[in-house]
Amino acid sequence: MTTPLVEVENAQLHYRVGSAVSAMMGLPSVVKAVDGISFSLNKGESVGLLGESGCGKTSMGRLLVRLENVTGGSARFDGAEISQLKGRALRTFRSRSQMIFQNPFDAVNPRYTLAKTMAEPLANAGIPKSEWRDRIIKALELVRLADPEQYLDRFPHQLSGGQLQRVVMARALILEPDFVVADEPVSMLDVSVRAGVLNVFREVRDKLGLTAIYISHDLALVRYVCERTIVMYLGRIMEDGPTEAIVREPLHPYTQALVAAVPTPNADQSHEPLPIGRGAPDPRNPPSGCVFRDRCPKAFDRCAAEVPASKKVGTRHVACHLFDEAG
Repeated sequence: MTTPLVEVENAQLHYRVGSAVSAMMGLPSVVKAVDGISFSLNKGESVGLLGESGCGKTSMGRLLVRLENVTGGSARFDGAEISQLKGRALRTFRSRSQMIFQNPFDAVNPRYTLAKTMAEPLANAGIPKSEWRDRIIKALELVRLADPEQYLDRFPHQLSGGQLQRVVMARALILEPDFVVADEPVSMLDVSVRAGVLNVFREVRDKLGLTAIYISHDLALVRYVCERTIVMYLGRIMEDGPTEAIVREPLHPYTQALVAAVPTPNADQSHEPLPIGRGAPDPRNPPSGCVFRDRCPKAFDRCAAEVPASKKVGTRHVACHLFDEAG
């Protein structure tokens, strides 16, 4: 059997929020951004992390590249506990795992030229300076930035959004990592340039054999990029399985609502109202039992009393009491 590259077991990431005054008033002071999540990624696998804003997707991604440490449970990379890595092992991990950030303009230092931006990870990894220029050019060519040498002395404000996102992608790939977390890398771009950046991401992923997590709230983009999808809601996994199966026949009521919300190009096609009500609740005070129950059209008494366990349903895993008898 293939040994997973990434393994997450009952992982938790809780943030302390609020002030002393709010604590005295009895208001909740903890946000459970990631609350008991378990999954694994095999080498070369591309997985979409899907859900509404505030569901914990980015927190999960940051945890996997150790921009945050778990507050409970376990997150392992190539068999090693990520939060326990130190010294040389931590430096190696930093080289093998990278993150592509959502906003390219916030992901780079505006006072750095493109060459200096690209050289920073090489310097941190101890790569000889004599190799920097060749590596920078190679990485920029990999993400299809035309004639990259002309950009080396430019600053971020002198590049378009699409060009800068390719630079951010190239910087993440310059150390030839094994694992990449892409946090909505095209959400800040014009629609006209998204397809080009997505195509580059797919080409690079396949060429380098990357293990990748693609974070998004857009099901259409996840469907284009990933063969497997994990659906999150308020820090928990609702459904996990092959992307095409989830798109064609969503099982969890929350996944059904996400699929129903995808717009269609037929302007004459009428749509029924979405099957869920109001917005997501305050993450500091989620509902008891199933966190989705107060918006779920199929909720019943057990949903308020008991957190649903993940059940295997065909090729998928679903956390819903509706499938307790499924197998």
